[in-house]
Amino acid sequence: MKSRFLALTAAVLMSVLCAVCPVALCEENGACYGILLQDMMEAWISGAESEKIDADADQLNSEVAKAVADHWKKVWLDPDYRLYLFGQDDPAQLPVTGKHAFVVLGFRLEDGEMAGELKGRCDAAAAAAKAFPDSLLVCSGGATGKNNPENHTEAGLMKAYLTETCGIKANRILIDERAMSTEENAVNTFVILQEHGVETMTIITSAYHQRRGQTLYNALSALYRQEHGYSAEIVGNFCYDIESEEMNAEQDMSIAILQLASILQLPEDQMDVLGEKLNAFLWK
Repeated sequence: MKSRFLALTAAVLMSVLCAVCPVALCEENGACYGILLQDMMEAWISGAESEKIDADADQLNSEVAKAVADHWKKVWLDPDYRLYLFGQDDPAQLPVTGKHAFVVLGFRLEDGEMAGELKGRCDAAAAAAKAFPDSLLVCSGGATGKNNPENHTEAGLMKAYLTETCGIKANRILIDERAMSTEENAVNTFVILQEHGVETMTIITSAYHQRRGQTLYNALSALYRQEHGYSAEIVGNFCYDIESEEMNAEQDMSIAILQLASILQLPEDQMDVLGEKLNAFLWK
């Protein structure tokens, strides 16, 4: 089941992202990221030192590769990387700078309505927004879940909840109602960030989902900087403190690698190799 899941995920990610991503994702010099991603994965699995990752990035001679490698070391390999937790940490201590946005990632709807976890993410976003009243909020998420005949969207319901329940002004909230996955959250909202000249961002999601979300936004920031001379730097995180009922840490890391591979548009043969290695790890 895991093998079939990863194979289907890889195929869907490649087809969707190639169609919607607004930047030229392939390096002009044909640089390929397959080995880098494999070594990133293996470093997380084994707890090994990061020399191979650094060497891979140097070999690629790409600012994007360096950004991807450095961020992986920071959020996935450093055991002391800090997650700021709603309800435990004061949001006023978040390192917010510049023209800033809190990017709030959606969560699957239940019968067309917000699940408790999505409300928790919005509660965290509201606390952060009140601590930094000059910041924007960007909410992302489409019409997800079964039994949603009115096609309610995560982002639409999030905005309504933030305004009506949490007291955040509607003119501070920007929404993407098309994203159906984390990678589409990143791709779609980066267009919004650029349109509004956002300089820095804080990702708001559930604690177990934070590293994956940051991985994708960091890669897109590096790609935008390369292609458009624009980037929005991730300066922090704020998390709704909950564990996933559906996915363990190994599966989450595997999905992060596959989604990152799609954003970087790995060639099909490299995607196949990466999928095989991930399957071997999950089935060990």
